[in-house]
Amino acid sequence: MTKTMRAAVCVRPGGPEVLEIRELPVPAVRPGWSLVRVMAAGLNRSELRTRQGHSPGVRMPRVLGIECVGVVAASADPALPEGTTVAAVMGEMGREFDGGYAEYALLPDSLLMPVTTALPWETLAALPESYLTAQGSLDALGVAPGGRLLIRGGTSSVGMAAASIASAHGVEVAATTRRKEKAGALTAAGVKHVLTDPVPGWADYVLDLIGADTAVDSLRAVRRGGTVCVSGSLSGWLIPEFEPIAMIPSGTRLTSFHSGDAAGDAATLRRVVGEVEAGVYAPHVDRVFGLDDIAAAHRYMEDNRATGKVVLSTR
Repeated sequence: MTKTMRAAVCVRPGGPEVLEIRELPVPAVRPGWSLVRVMAAGLNRSELRTRQGHSPGVRMPRVLGIECVGVVAASADPALPEGTTVAAVMGEMGREFDGGYAEYALLPDSLLMPVTTALPWETLAALPESYLTAQGSLDALGVAPGGRLLIRGGTSSVGMAAASIASAHGVEVAATTRRKEKAGALTAAGVKHVLTDPVPGWADYVLDLIGADTAVDSLRAVRRGGTVCVSGSLSGWLIPEFEPIAMIPSGTRLTSFHSGDAAGDAATLRRVVGEVEAGVYAPHVDRVFGLDDIAAAHRYMEDNRATGKVVLSTR
C-alpha cells in the first residue's frame, strides 16, 4: 500500500480557496478504527459552514467530509475484512477527526456500514447522509400513507430523498423552491405540488430543511395539531427571540431529527440501496467533482446551484 495519500485540507476558515490539495501520510490502523479507501463522498452544506469558520469546535487544518463510501483497506476487526464495501456518516467525521475529502480515511469501526451493491461509487455516495436523514425525519414526523407532507428546502439532497420515500409510500407531497427551473426535478422526485410559499394549514406534516429562517412560519403552515420537524439548517442554527408559547400553535408539535442519530444504521442504508437498485428511489446526483476540483464544488454549493446531491470522486 502507498504510504501517502492526496487529501483536500481546510487550512483555515475562509472561502473555497482555503481547501488545498496536500500529500499526507496514510493513517495507521489502531484498535477500534479501520482504514477505508475512499472512493467517493457526498458533499454537505454543514461542511461549507465548517469551512467558513462557523463550527468553533473544529480545529484546523482539517480534512472535511462528514460521509464517504469505499472499501476496507485494513482493519483489526474480523467483521470488516479487507475489500468490504462500506459507507460511513457523521460521528464527528471531518470535525473531531479527518473525514472523507481524501483518498483514505481512518474511521471508527462503529461508523462503518457494510453494504453489498453493484451501484456506481458516485451513486452510492449520494445516499448515506441524504436518505438516512430523510428516513429519520419522516419517522420523527410519524408520516403515514394518505397524509400530506410539505418539504421546505425541497431541492436539497435531503428534501429530494424525503420526497422519493414519502411519495413511494402513498403520501401526497408538496415542496417549496424559489427557482422555477428546479420544478421539474422536484416533480420527478415525486412532488405533486411545487410551491413558492407554503399554503397555511394544508399539510399534516412539515419537514423544514431551511431551519432558523422558516421554522416559525412552518408552525403556521401545518394544520392545527400537525407536526413540524426541523432537520436542516440551510439558513443557520439559531431562531432569534424564539418564544415557544407564543409561536407554537396549541396542539401543534415541533420536533427535530439530527443526522448524527443515523450514524451506523446499516439496516436502513441497505434497504435504501435495495430500493435504489429496484428503481423505487432515485439517487438524485446533481454533479460529480474530482478531488482537484473541491474548491469549485464548494462554490457550486455556496451558490445554491445544485438540485440534489453534489458528489466528490476521490479515485
